[in-house]
Amino acid sequence: MTETVKIKELATALNLEIVTGEEKALNRDIRTADVSRPGLELTGYFNYYSHDRLQLFGSKEVTFARRMMPEERLMVIRRLCAEDTPALVISRGLDVSEEMVQACNEKDIPILRSNISTSRLLGQMTSYLDGRLATRTNVHGVLVDVYGLGVLIQGDSGIGKSETALELIKRGHRLIADDRVDIYKQDDLTLIGEPPKILEHLIEIRGIGIIDVMNLFGASAVRGSMQVQLAVYLEAWAKDKKYDRLGSSDEVVHLGEVDIPQIKIPVKTGRNVAIIIEVAAMNFRAKTMGYDATQAFEDRLSQLIEENSAL
Repeated sequence: MTETVKIKELATALNLEIVTGEEKALNRDIRTADVSRPGLELTGYFNYYSHDRLQLFGSKEVTFARRMMPEERLMVIRRLCAEDTPALVISRGLDVSEEMVQACNEKDIPILRSNISTSRLLGQMTSYLDGRLATRTNVHGVLVDVYGLGVLIQGDSGIGKSETALELIKRGHRLIADDRVDIYKQDDLTLIGEPPKILEHLIEIRGIGIIDVMNLFGASAVRGSMQVQLAVYLEAWAKDKKYDRLGSSDEVVHLGEVDIPQIKIPVKTGRNVAIIIEVAAMNFRAKTMGYDATQAFEDRLSQLIEENSAL
């Protein structure tokens, strides 16, 4: 479900100075991650004005506004302050004109300011709002940070997902979410997973109940969010089923409109699934860095066949 972000939340997250704005103004909602720089609007062209966005003033906009007559500047800024305009944001610590303060106070629209450059501020606001306002879906599974790789462990209920995650935590890895993972698409290729607020830092172990991972293992055993880079599916071992023994299959699972590489691990008594997932994560990272053990084996096999054929 798409959320909204309060102006005061944005100000706190990005350490923005509140130039003007009472409590009512700071509780205004931001509903879109898009940010506008009102250059054309300052010239009086409002035909395509995106009034529902944050309005960012950089050096160009502020310098242009300074050259206007006070009455003209007040009139233009009043037009910028629409009913659903969340806030006006000033970059580079630039001075705020009296006309801007007056127009914003009339409509209870806050003015925020930052000392950083306009392009950096634009990027920070967009990135923060993209993450907060993105449409979220949830998947059943456990998300763990294994050697800096976001591994989503899935499988049938009772297969041992949480127990495997607990073993990984004891081995020094970090829990992101247990049982339910909220996911959202950061961009076309990046999927982010995080825990629902009610399940944050918690894990359920059958026979024991709910345990608080941060309380038992420390703050280094958890993290708030993680990119989902690899999916591991645990399935019950079937004697007559053929399993991939070379690692040559390239399976993917479609999550949140993003294709995530997936491996399937058969589970049976005596297999240490946590260690297998550790090795799977390291092997996946090696592949992304250009080394494929399966391809190396196939190359050696082809070379051996050629050598034997030449005899």
